[in-house]
Amino acid sequence: MNSRTASVGATVSILAILSACTAVPLQPSTPPEPSAPTAKPPVSQARPVKVLLITLYGPEAQAWQPKLRWTQTYKIPGLSTNFPAIQCTDDDICLMTTDMGHANAAASMMAVAFSPQFDLSKSYFIVTGVGGMNPNVGTVGAATWARYVVSFGLAHEFDAREKPASWDTGYFGIKSPDPDTKPPLRYGNEVFQVDEALLQKALSLSRGAILVDTAEAKLYRAKYPQAAARAEPSVIQCDTASGDTYWHGEMLGNRAAKWVSLLTDGQGNYCTTQQEDNAVFEALKRGANAGRLELKRVAVMRTGSNFDRQAPGQSALDSLNTKSGGYPAATANLYNAAWPVVRDIVANWGQWRVGVPGN
Repeated sequence: MNSRTASVGATVSILAILSACTAVPLQPSTPPEPSAPTAKPPVSQARPVKVLLITLYGPEAQAWQPKLRWTQTYKIPGLSTNFPAIQCTDDDICLMTTDMGHANAAASMMAVAFSPQFDLSKSYFIVTGVGGMNPNVGTVGAATWARYVVSFGLAHEFDAREKPASWDTGYFGIKSPDPDTKPPLRYGNEVFQVDEALLQKALSLSRGAILVDTAEAKLYRAKYPQAAARAEPSVIQCDTASGDTYWHGEMLGNRAAKWVSLLTDGQGNYCTTQQEDNAVFEALKRGANAGRLELKRVAVMRTGSNFDRQAPGQSALDSLNTKSGGYPAATANLYNAAWPVVRDIVANWGQWRVGVPGN
């Protein structure tokens, strides 16, 4: 017997003696009153969520925070240290912030998708973030619902000074012979398609939303000749491209439009740039594969904070550094455009719980 075993044995013996002593009454006593049954500790249950709002960094979350009454906070292991908690309302609307970029978005979304603290089996997931806008399709301040979410970064790349002379770009698909050939989708997260019923319902509910604009944004968009760029903010349908590299300029903007079209077999219409949406979708897909949630309940909305390319007579660098005036409108319109959808889900949960209601 080692010293630790001996010590444990001695301790047990002492406790047994003490227990026996206290079990013998020192004097006769009346029988004790029957004690009330001891209440069993409550069984821990996962918190149900009707809508999970997914923002990517602080100002996007701040568009929502003053608008709703957040009554519960949940710290989730695995979230970014900058945004370590999820807020929820009594109506089962919850708000998370992933932190910026592919890695942060994937890690944070995975942490939530597999968290035992939440029941996501019937949840709707709505990404609400800002992005650059293609002036051929939309304007600053506009709110866009995506059908396709396309990865811009999964590609081969030649420096433009070394690309074949006949190519219009140095980017081409992995395992593709040239920029005009669609690559085999080997990674499994190059393209995601939003459920069409959910997309159409989101569009129908939000199209009447009143969107804000700014005087500075009006002056900014007036520099562009495209009718779409000059229009006032509205809710539209067009598609989004994800990439950690913050690209800018007409050449890369044209390449993004071509790439989105190529990977969606001509169906996609590129309008917004952002960094996180394919990562969010991939994390949610893994949650769906594990039976934690339904991928067809994911929607993606991006609002335009600036144009993704320069105006005529302007350099790409000058364009990148120009204040668009669209950022305050873009952040405010995250709530303005998405709230009608969120409100309808909560108000008509009996229908939404089983699936997207018909229009």
